[in-house]
Amino acid sequence: MASNPNQPTPGAPGHPIPGTPEGSMEMDLEQAGLGEFGSEDLAYEQMLDDYSNFSPPSDGEVLMATVLKLGEKDAIVDFGYKSEGIVPLDQFPMIDGKPAVNPGDVIEVMVDRQATSPEGYTVLSHKRAQKLRAWDTLDQALKENLIVSARCLTRTKGGLIVDVGVEAFLPGSQIDVRPVYNVEPLLGTDIPVRIVKLNRRRGNVVVSRKMAVETEIADRKTDVLEHVEEGSEVRGVVKNLTDYGAFIDLGGIDGLLHVSDMSYGRVGHPSEIIHVGQELTLKVMKFDSGKERISLGLKQMAPDPWSTVIERFPHGQKVVGHIVSITDYGAFVEIEAGVEGLIHISEMTWSRRMKHPGKVVKVGDSVEAVVLDIKPKDRRISLGIKQLEADPWTTVAMRYSVGSVVEGRVRKLTDFGAFIEIEEGIDGLVHISDLSWTKRVKHPSELLKKGQLVQAVIINIDAPSRRLSLGVKQLQPDAWESFFQTQVVGDVVRGKVCRVANFGVFIEVAPGVEGLCHNSELQLAGKAESDLPLNEEFDFKIIRLNPADKKIGLSLRAVSDDEEKTRLDDYQKQAADATSTIEEAMKGKDN
Repeated sequence: MASNPNQPTPGAPGHPIPGTPEGSMEMDLEQAGLGEFGSEDLAYEQMLDDYSNFSPPSDGEVLMATVLKLGEKDAIVDFGYKSEGIVPLDQFPMIDGKPAVNPGDVIEVMVDRQATSPEGYTVLSHKRAQKLRAWDTLDQALKENLIVSARCLTRTKGGLIVDVGVEAFLPGSQIDVRPVYNVEPLLGTDIPVRIVKLNRRRGNVVVSRKMAVETEIADRKTDVLEHVEEGSEVRGVVKNLTDYGAFIDLGGIDGLLHVSDMSYGRVGHPSEIIHVGQELTLKVMKFDSGKERISLGLKQMAPDPWSTVIERFPHGQKVVGHIVSITDYGAFVEIEAGVEGLIHISEMTWSRRMKHPGKVVKVGDSVEAVVLDIKPKDRRISLGIKQLEADPWTTVAMRYSVGSVVEGRVRKLTDFGAFIEIEEGIDGLVHISDLSWTKRVKHPSELLKKGQLVQAVIINIDAPSRRLSLGVKQLQPDAWESFFQTQVVGDVVRGKVCRVANFGVFIEVAPGVEGLCHNSELQLAGKAESDLPLNEEFDFKIIRLNPADKKIGLSLRAVSDDEEKTRLDDYQKQAADATSTIEEAMKGKDN
């Protein structure tokens, strides 16, 4: 057939070779640098040979494709062959209702030969490519014991279903190093796992988060142990609380923060200072690398308030604080965080009758006190609240005088006397010898009762020693003194036998006044001393008087002797009178 001179030459610019895509040969020749078609026959033949040997991708081959543009349902991609491919958009994850893919992204794809191919395009599967790549990755992770990321999808019987490129089973016992009772917070999150079991043919994968966490903890623990040292500062998270402290997660290893190292102040329970999950900066107090034990301190991160306490709370300064504890001997007052002072029971009131500090203050009370003494090295401050009021003993000598009569309430009874409070803070002692002029008192309770309101006479005032001597018997005249003023030696008194002793008998000669009649003065004519019955009255002669020692000597025999002498005198007088009468009668007869 003759050639038509007007017919364009095949392969010329704008005239493609039959059976080839329009313009493709021209483009390839230009890219190859061959210039005008036919200029180099060898290059042309090579190009034809390349196209003749072209073969489509094999089944199961994963290809890398570049996203060109997005359609309504598909993404058009260039996957490296002489045609473009499409990938359904529903194979991509959705973010805010839109597929998570953009033009220019490079994705993995496989030819989907089961799908119907639109004209001019090859249907590709991104999901199948990911799954195939995922199995390869999982195989490698299992062989090399690698950690992979898993997305928690849903709960299932005995554990969780997670996505590691393919769906895998995470047993409940493998979720964490400790039992997990609520897995809801994990759903939708990404977690590290290790591959425990894999069966590609059956499509089964079992993973363990516990193994991944243990590996991570071991790595972090090693790193912490290499860098921690006593005195260094570390960051940690409060893991859990106990009554005696808190365990702090330092990243792979736990440290103990004891309750005594949480604050310079008083801490009843760690929850008052910190809470679980709180991040803290702490100081390493002690580190035992052999036992892997770390003791931590929180209060050591701040200055010790006791280091400057003497400058901030000088002697005599008034302070305000609250009662934190009460003991039998006083109450502790926190005047600032970490600084406590003691109000001793003796410094609470000027009165001596207080039995327990709880009668004055209660835990939680806000009180004002005066600084009495500071010992920073011993971490002790002595406080007083009675010093807020004037000491009543400083003016007691101006307000009372010896000999004046006062009234008070019996506050305390002892073997040696009774304490009587005549005003708040002023107690006086009534000695047992000053209770009665006449009665022999063995114990003050014989005459007084606790709480009884009584009157007394001030005997002595010793303000510097804070002592006041009182007397009750001084309210009445002294029976002994009255007796000595009205009686003299030689007087005969009537008395009652009240007591018998080995050396004699005691005779009550006046109410409360006793005298002693010695055995040698008891001899009666024809009677023995044992014949004097108790409570019987007899006449006695006073043979001795000792006002200073309040002693009276009596004699029953002297009274008997006087009576006998009087009788003899009377007899002699009668005899003399009779003789005189006879003599006068005889004289009258003679006359």
